[in-house]
Amino acid sequence: MNMHSPNEPDAAPEAMTPPQPGVAAVTPMMEQFIEIKAANPDSLLFYRMGDFYELFFDDAEKASRALGIVLTKRGKHQGHDIPMCGVPVHAADDYLQKLIGQGFRVAVCEQIEDPAEAKKRGSKSVVRRDVVRLVTPGTITEDKLLAPSESSYLMALGRVKGGSEHSFAIAWIDISTGAFRVAETTADRLLADIFRVDPRELIVAEPVFHDPDLKPVFDVLGRVASPQPPSLFDSASATGRIARFFEVATPDSFGTFSRAELSAISGAIAYVEKTQKAERPPLSRPEREEQGSTLFIDPATRGNLELLRTLSGSREGSLFKAIDRTVTGGGARLLADRLMAPLTDPAAIGARLDSVSFFRSEVRLCQAVRMSLKSVADMPRALSRLALNRGGPRDLGALRAGFEAAGAIAETFAAIALPQELAGAMAAIKALPKALAQHLTQALGEELPLLKRDGGFVRGGYHPDLDEMRALRDESRKVIAGLERSLIEETGIRSLKIRHNNVLGYYIEVTANHHAVMTGSDGAKARFIHRQTMANAMRFTTTELAELETKIANAADRALSIELAAFDALTAEAVDAAEAIRAGADALAVLDVSAALALLSESEAWCRPVVDSSLAFEISGGRHPVVEQALRRSGEGPFVANDCDLSPEGNAKNGAIWLLTGPNMGGKSTFLRQNALIAILAQTGSFVPATSAHIGVVDRLFSRVGASDDLARGRSTFMVEMVETAAILNQAGERALVILDEIGRGTATFDGLSIAWAAVEYLHEKNRCRAIFATHFHEMTSLAGKLARLSNVTMRVKEWEGDVVFLHEVGKGAADRSYGVQVARLAGLPEAVVGRAKEVLHQLEEGEVSGKANRLVDDLPLFSVAMKREAPKPVKSDALGAALGEINPDEMTPKEALEALYRLKGLAGK
Repeated sequence: MNMHSPNEPDAAPEAMTPPQPGVAAVTPMMEQFIEIKAANPDSLLFYRMGDFYELFFDDAEKASRALGIVLTKRGKHQGHDIPMCGVPVHAADDYLQKLIGQGFRVAVCEQIEDPAEAKKRGSKSVVRRDVVRLVTPGTITEDKLLAPSESSYLMALGRVKGGSEHSFAIAWIDISTGAFRVAETTADRLLADIFRVDPRELIVAEPVFHDPDLKPVFDVLGRVASPQPPSLFDSASATGRIARFFEVATPDSFGTFSRAELSAISGAIAYVEKTQKAERPPLSRPEREEQGSTLFIDPATRGNLELLRTLSGSREGSLFKAIDRTVTGGGARLLADRLMAPLTDPAAIGARLDSVSFFRSEVRLCQAVRMSLKSVADMPRALSRLALNRGGPRDLGALRAGFEAAGAIAETFAAIALPQELAGAMAAIKALPKALAQHLTQALGEELPLLKRDGGFVRGGYHPDLDEMRALRDESRKVIAGLERSLIEETGIRSLKIRHNNVLGYYIEVTANHHAVMTGSDGAKARFIHRQTMANAMRFTTTELAELETKIANAADRALSIELAAFDALTAEAVDAAEAIRAGADALAVLDVSAALALLSESEAWCRPVVDSSLAFEISGGRHPVVEQALRRSGEGPFVANDCDLSPEGNAKNGAIWLLTGPNMGGKSTFLRQNALIAILAQTGSFVPATSAHIGVVDRLFSRVGASDDLARGRSTFMVEMVETAAILNQAGERALVILDEIGRGTATFDGLSIAWAAVEYLHEKNRCRAIFATHFHEMTSLAGKLARLSNVTMRVKEWEGDVVFLHEVGKGAADRSYGVQVARLAGLPEAVVGRAKEVLHQLEEGEVSGKANRLVDDLPLFSVAMKREAPKPVKSDALGAALGEINPDEMTPKEALEALYRLKGLAGK
């Protein structure tokens, strides 16, 4: 599809004629394109031509492949065909979504001059164009390009050198909502902090991007990270840039920031200015996040626990999907942000839990609030689009709906004592600008168009001149008929008519015999102006009719002009109140999250955890929130709850370590993950899936569960396992929670056992943290007698007639076997393989007892020999002969003979 507007002034055929041989001719239009493209080399250039955005040269070839659209050509350049493809302007958002999703950046080049003005300079003059916006993954604001429940963060990395070392900081912005935060970090935890925020785009100064020491970080991030000019991150000029952007004398009132933080803030702001050109989004002032205020979760753990997405990248099956009961986009985003960054301050966690408890106990109030919140549109994103001149009437309508819901909620909470967090939220809701809310209610109609240029969004009665113009536009016949009646009454001429034609426009017509009435007096001569005399009629006009005709002709344009002026005035008023609107919207999101978590806790029978500064970790009846819901949906029965107690015992100063053994398929991995998820949920400020829970704040969470490789970086499954284990042992402190599964399984048995053994000892003696260590190395259970804080626990099973029944229960003690052969049978391995495996296992176990295991391995018969030995033996010939002797063929019917034949065949096969 590649149609073009016939009104495009650049499309004159003579402008695109092929150059003569040996002449490198460049058309004016192509010269303009090349010049603009040269200024934006890293972006696909959407070049506006009439009703299409066109792409040329390499851009066209890339876009054609990425979008699946037809690649054509337009003229020649330097003797070669110019590749070209295009997308309609009205559908540009859909194509932008695909391109951004594939990692492209797009420069949107618009016509900034009226084509009529270009023609004044000559028939072949090119309409002036310029890039009005750079569309990148971290700077999009369009509804179609954004998921309502997902934040869209742009992150900037700042680095400055102090002495012999570098200091690092990250600043992240959601341009669609105005959120702006900054935090210091280190090279060691940089990747973890980036994954915590989960930005759609990370910008880095070119020298930093190419630093060999940081290359592993950017390799993991892939196309999310992009280098930018170092000038954007200059910490020396950062203060001035920040002050200019926020229009303040100095940013000192925002707080005290380090040089690295100023560099990151400056980089983020400079990139916003670079991509948004003349427009300015209503960003909040940068809010500093203190180090250690959130739970540190390393990237591998985030992946293993599937907090926001599963390992396949889907939200279905993630923890977020399992707990999300919010009804607004802002609430869903806040819940996701909290889940990615659980708190470490018990008081702050308690304040969130108080909010959930309040709604849990006030069921009717919770339902009323959720009902009001369902009508709340996405106020921050609507406000951002309005500020960037990309908004429409429905964005103003979104603000109106939010104000109305906020008013209803404020009335609901009147005279009710609220916990701290909800009281603060209500204060922000009550501070929403009432004058703006009133103006929006008075000005906006009920049905709002998508685009402001369509008009019809201002309510009738709001603007008298607009009502008049609409009447003239929509009811011109009635207006003319009204004037006609008044003239008939004035003149007494019953046959008087007001008519219209393309030559005279509107005119008054009377028959010739009324000539005297129309011209007989001085007053009449002054009022009625003669226009035309016909054979049997005369035509006149009046000043009033001429003015009315002009008004009717211009009514539609004038009506739209009045509406656009009203839109601009309301938009300006909203942008001026951006800070209060954003604070109110954030407060509504807090209400949404608290009410949603209360509903979740009620429906799923979750309990309020006790979270304090101790080292306790005591969970009774703990359950995996995702697996439990999946079992319920599939009808496979209830989830088996289990206890976990890693609290210090007696006079111990550190938490316990559980050594977990048990069979494959017994539920070890589920048990490991559920305890990590319960800790995350508790410190998020949520109730947890348990009958009771007491958790001393965890400052670092590490989970090594599951197997994966990293072949692109030359790492085998075992190497990845060792790298992640090393990170845990090098970083975990006494407040950490460590979840480890099957360390050492990727190498030789004795190598793996020795590594796992040493790791447990290190966790116990050096890290001194709370931990669960799952293993199939049953030899390690002897460590319980040597390490004071280590206990053996196992997944219980039962054997029944050679099969294994998994109870999914955790109990004290150690497993004496792994039941791997039984699991293999359940998986569907051929019976011959299962039988052979049992035989080998039996002989190996006997050899291990007698100390002859190695020699017995050499003595075991080959699989093929064993199969031959166990092959079915034929039936003795005398038995088969006896069966044949009992048959009398002469007395058998054909059917009886056939049945006898089958019996004989069966005997032969036994």
